[in-house]
Amino acid sequence: MSKSNTYIQLLTQFPPRPIASEEELSATQDRIDELLDKKELCSDERDYLNLLGTLVYEYEQTLEPIPDISGIELLKVLLQESGLKENDLIPIFETELRVSSVLNNQQQLTIQQITQLANLFHISPAAFLPRLS
Repeated sequence: MSKSNTYIQLLTQFPPRPIASEEELSATQDRIDELLDKKELCSDERDYLNLLGTLVYEYEQTLEPIPDISGIELLKVLLQESGLKENDLIPIFETELRVSSVLNNQQQLTIQQITQLANLFHISPAAFLPRLS
């Protein structure tokens, strides 16, 4: 299946629309979780995931102000606010070196790490996706 067909299929299965209710948020989050459960995503799936994450982010911004940070910067803030240390992330990142590399923006988060961080901090995995400028 070509890349464009994959993207069109994703759009057809769950057409992305601005989120206007908690039900729509839940449905969109379920779709995001389905994608994050996959071991590897093709570029079309990553693009679609970013789109869904943006829709969730925009909806959440209407509910309560959230600092305009994401990805690694958000992880650093969450660590500080929760009183956790870098070493507390070793179960997610497997080694102290990997934790350090991620926190110093030398290594990107993997889908598995995003899922585990979202579970640890009880927030949407979309919060760890990089924002498009």
